[in-house]
Amino acid sequence: MKTKVTALAIIAVAVIVSVIAMPLVPALRIATTSSLYDTGLWGELETIFEEQHGAKLQIFYAGTGIALEYGIRGDVDAVAIHDRAREEQFVADGYGVERVPFAYNYFLIAGPEDDPADITGLKPEDAFARLMEKGTEAPDRIVFISRGDDSGTHAKEKAIWEAAGFEYRDVQESNWSHARGYTEAAQGMGPTLRMANEKGAYTLTDNGTFRAYEGNLELVPIVETGAMLLNVYSVIAINPERHPGTNTEMAGKLVDFLTSPEIQDIIGSYGVDEYGVPLFYPCAGAEPEE
Repeated sequence: MKTKVTALAIIAVAVIVSVIAMPLVPALRIATTSSLYDTGLWGELETIFEEQHGAKLQIFYAGTGIALEYGIRGDVDAVAIHDRAREEQFVADGYGVERVPFAYNYFLIAGPEDDPADITGLKPEDAFARLMEKGTEAPDRIVFISRGDDSGTHAKEKAIWEAAGFEYRDVQESNWSHARGYTEAAQGMGPTLRMANEKGAYTLTDNGTFRAYEGNLELVPIVETGAMLLNVYSVIAINPERHPGTNTEMAGKLVDFLTSPEIQDIIGSYGVDEYGVPLFYPCAGAEPEE
């Protein structure tokens, strides 16, 4: 019995020593948007980054609003999001080091092929104005599914409503909304597209996620042009002066990684083989304007 106990003790000590001796893998906590996740781009980049830097990424997928909240609280080391106004405010308030654009695509208004609201060819703001008009008249036929989740896409939707002459609260409290013609999904882009598809509804989506889901949708792009539809993705390292526990070194490596020529090439070609078009366009620190 003593021999057995001694052997077990030796094994236990060996295990403890080996665990202690194992090198710690640095972790990088990132909050990123659902569109980067739903398209599969982030999953591909995650693997490459971990292999290159010997790090483990801890990814929190959320809308831009929630992602920024993670950054404000210091729960992550970096955010990768798409809402320029809130990003700039985040940096100005001292939570982020620098806003660095790394990719862009465009929003579009998707809807049923027969386009019952007749918005084809309109500017986004004119399309929204007509959706409100026709939706109020026939909420059972003209349905719009909003993200309704404080995401970057939801922020863009609010901006288009404002350009169309509507305060967002008025949209939420409109007769169209009360009749359930205007509905907030409070979900990510993928689930929102599926919900819009089930209801034969219109929705605002980034074209990357739309293309990734298009094969399973009966919805089609209805409005694809207009200056308001530009959609820029940026990465921001959390300010270590605000949150001293931030992994500043690895967050800086992420910024360099996303803007490197190798990764910019991957971003620019992502989706071409499967969908025939890129889902994103690289911009490596520059701000696209149209």
